[in-house]
Amino acid sequence: WVPHELNERQMENRKNTCEILLQRHERKSVLHRIVTGEEKWIYFKNPKRKKSWVNPGQPSTSTAKPDRFGKKTMLCVWWDQKGVVYHELLKPGENVNAGGYEQQMINLNHALIEKRQEWARRHGKVILLHDNAPAHKAKRVQDAIKTLGWELLPHPPYTPDLAP
Repeated sequence: WVPHELNERQMENRKNTCEILLQRHERKSVLHRIVTGEEKWIYFKNPKRKKSWVNPGQPSTSTAKPDRFGKKTMLCVWWDQKGVVYHELLKPGENVNAGGYEQQMINLNHALIEKRQEWARRHGKVILLHDNAPAHKAKRVQDAIKTLGWELLPHPPYTPDLAP
């Protein structure tokens, strides 16, 4: 899935990134070192739809319809190939900013040390995959990632389909 039509440069960038990652994996598997994360809005109110289209004689079903403008909170989750490593619920209505994301990187590091002792034995050789959100690209976040000694996995813009 691609959110919009890519131009030639973006397509070439995606292709090159994929080739580099594939060659790297063929030399030595790195999938066990990848930690990735995502943010998702969680809605407090989830009313049921009253009407639906069905075939004649079939019972109608109600499906959830999220209230996009109602009260919501953001869930931030990080995982590796073994499962969820760390998660955090932000305050209702709060969004991810550079300072908060920087602290989440520090908390994620502590969670990795606690839950995945092999990371500590390998001196924290984490490969971080996250999208290109402004909070993720902030200088203070990039500095924190360097301080932790983590590597950033290349992730070209508009590539939600390339996440492992």
